[in-house]
Amino acid sequence: MRKALVGTGLATAAAAVAGAMSSREGVRGWYTTIRKPSYVPPNAVFPIAWTTLYADIAVTSAAAIDRLHADGRRSEANAFIAALGVNLVLNGGWSWIFFTKRRLAVATVAAAALAASSADLTRRAAAADLKLGAALAPYPAWCTFATVMTGDIWRLNR
Repeated sequence: MRKALVGTGLATAAAAVAGAMSSREGVRGWYTTIRKPSYVPPNAVFPIAWTTLYADIAVTSAAAIDRLHADGRRSEANAFIAALGVNLVLNGGWSWIFFTKRRLAVATVAAAALAASSADLTRRAAAADLKLGAALAPYPAWCTFATVMTGDIWRLNR
């Protein structure tokens, strides 16, 4: 798993850094001034949740890729890698759209695309091993929550 983990770890870290860089200024400034639904967690929750999710994505994806390769399912492994790449671009892109560009409607659509992509990634992990699908399941759940939250923030600030 080491070889795959290096790749998934670096890719996931790149998405995390891109998202953090895109959101830093907005979290401290603009985000504090907009209306948010009452269920939005405190800001301290987000880095904890995302760090945990990024670690899960990297480790579970590496295990799924390795399992698919070990089973001789190279095309599925390659498709998983491509789906992970798309997912991580959507992941980092959401922060840029929401915090840097402050395009709440577009961010809602991007969050929905990320939730769908995360569900697809989870499906692919489950196809490699049901336990891996279960391990990755919190990711689309969180992204779905983020989609609802983003949509409600958009609605409150139109």
